[in-house]
Amino acid sequence: MNVTELLQFVDQVVQKQTGEHLDDLEKAILKGLWQGQTYNQIADESGYNSQNYIGDVSRKLFKTLSEQLGEDINKSNFCWTIERLANSYNNSLQQVSLINNSHINWCSNNPQNSSKDREQDSYEKSYHELTIAPKITHFYGRETELQTLSHWLINQNTRLISILGLPGIGKTTLVKKFVDLNLQNFNIIIWKNIKLSDSLDSIIAEIFKAINSELIETGNKLTQLFNLFRQQKCLIIIDNIQELFTPGQFAGQYKAEYKDYKTFLTMITEIEHQSSLILISQEQCQEMICIDEELYPVKCLELQGLDNTDILKNQKLKDEESLSKLINLYEGNPVYLQDISSLIRNIFQGKISDFLSEGLLLTENMKYQLSELFNRLSTVEQQIVLEMSKSNQPVNREQLRESLSLSSMELINGLQSLKRRYLVTTIESDKTLFILSPVFREYVIITP
Repeated sequence: MNVTELLQFVDQVVQKQTGEHLDDLEKAILKGLWQGQTYNQIADESGYNSQNYIGDVSRKLFKTLSEQLGEDINKSNFCWTIERLANSYNNSLQQVSLINNSHINWCSNNPQNSSKDREQDSYEKSYHELTIAPKITHFYGRETELQTLSHWLINQNTRLISILGLPGIGKTTLVKKFVDLNLQNFNIIIWKNIKLSDSLDSIIAEIFKAINSELIETGNKLTQLFNLFRQQKCLIIIDNIQELFTPGQFAGQYKAEYKDYKTFLTMITEIEHQSSLILISQEQCQEMICIDEELYPVKCLELQGLDNTDILKNQKLKDEESLSKLINLYEGNPVYLQDISSLIRNIFQGKISDFLSEGLLLTENMKYQLSELFNRLSTVEQQIVLEMSKSNQPVNREQLRESLSLSSMELINGLQSLKRRYLVTTIESDKTLFILSPVFREYVIITP
């Protein structure tokens, strides 16, 4: 087998599995692997500066080939396994099939597979409902997080993932970027938003409607949904999960009308299937907190602020040497920085240094977002936040207990809840210290 024959064979197999032909990068990777090159060498020759990215693309190819050819294919056995399977494949093409649990998709030359069936299979393999997902025009500094998501979802088949962090930190943008780069890895991708569709029943109904399939009204909807999750490799994204939780209580406490989500999220991790659910939220849900990630297919990705000046380079600001100071002042939050950049352009002629001399300022839009965060806090959390805002220095639990009329348990639960909202961070020293988010602290100070 020569390189041309290799590319022809792999392209045929990949096309049957995904409905897509090999792209230029995938061809370059296959040629490099066939010639015994390392990922680093392939990256250099193909113009990519990341061997990790080449590795990720390679592993996706190996996964596709493994599923279609029915054998485990990896970097170490790629060459001899492909050559052996190619000979077998060409001698008996009609025996190659994609086995997906009990669902079998025969190769296109099988006379039992009608053109209508093939059209339906193709439709099922490429259904993407992303109408309400954001369009990504700029993406900065989340390459590591993208690789993490890719590893969890593509390599490990993690069933339940939470993307967590403050409003504006980039949770939704990160997930959409991942989806844009990995459309070919899922049969069905559907994006939902709790602010638009809140009840679980309505979300399930919309999923089935979106794929032109009807729910059996007399049957259990969750059972039907998990049958779909077993038969197809689905990726379901649900944004703004925090809207399911009760304001005025500790983080992650469900409103009474949304208790069915607890059952749903538990079943996602316990029932065998091949699909994944991504939750985007400002608060951790209890199911994610209580589950042991070592034992169950769940992961949490907590996003911190960006430390990347590229996010401000299109904002027409002056004093570029002050960009890092501005980013640090606003905790690397892209939405905060966009608001502040507009203010600097309009009032300070774009001069960052002039703006920084004023200290930490909050725009009206930022105040509105921060007020929503404050109003979601329990009474205990509000007391803790108000006390912590009196100093810009970290405090320990004993200092807070002396200043507040709270029981030890109330204080501990309150601090834990504030951490789960990403408003308080800890500093490890002789005693654990707690510090309030500087931007949120400023809001608390200036709010009557």
